Amino acid sequence: MFTGIIEEVGGIIAVTKGPRSSQLWIQGNVIMDDLKLGDSVAVNGVCLTVSRLKSNQWMADVMSETLKRSDLGELKSGSPINLERAMPANGRFGGHLVSGHIDGTGQIIQIKKDDNAILFEISASEKIRHYIIEKGSIAIDGISLTVTTVNNEAFQVAIIPHTVKHTILGLKKKGDLVNLENDLVGKYIENFLRSGSLENTNANDEKKSSKLTMDFLTRSGF
Repeated sequence: MFTGIIEEVGGIIAVTKGPRSSQLWIQGNVIMDDLKLGDSVAVNGVCLTVSRLKSNQWMADVMSETLKRSDLGELKSGSPINLERAMPANGRFGGHLVSGHIDGTGQIIQIKKDDNAILFEISASEKIRHYIIEKGSIAIDGISLTVTTVNNEAFQVAIIPHTVKHTILGLKKKGDLVNLENDLVGKYIENFLRSGSLENTNANDEKKSSKLTMDFLTRSGF
């Protein structure tokens, strides 16, 4: 589990491509402090596992499903990347719940300044926009951000100078792809509500239904 607070901008050293997969050699500095084989690291928001480790470099295997869902297939030697280690049990929760399981990609369609902020407008599929709400959370390239507006084709986020300076968003331009991960809470609530509308059968063929309803959630403060 991650929080969407980027620890550093690292770089791609080498990419080895297979028929439907790839291997990434990644260089870091801050995250290398206690990195071990088998650890999880979010690379542009994608949860990858440390498969090999040496000095200030590590390697990750990327399978075909990950390449289809994300923009990792576009990375090449020299590409800058956002890096975040998995959250420790005693760590501070600075962002929001980020799993590192990308829902898909979006495309930057506009970048403009608004006083000290930079506004990014990003187009996304209906499947992804379905879970985006105004003032809700979304992870963009692994960065925990707040949605300012959303419409039938795109959504917008406002980026503060610190985020622009310490992540790869400051290097992005119109037309670039970004990895998107919707807020976990919304997806789980919808799934529970959908399941609750269906009748389930237990081992004794007794029918039962979920008690999780919209009325229950409203009364509970959600």
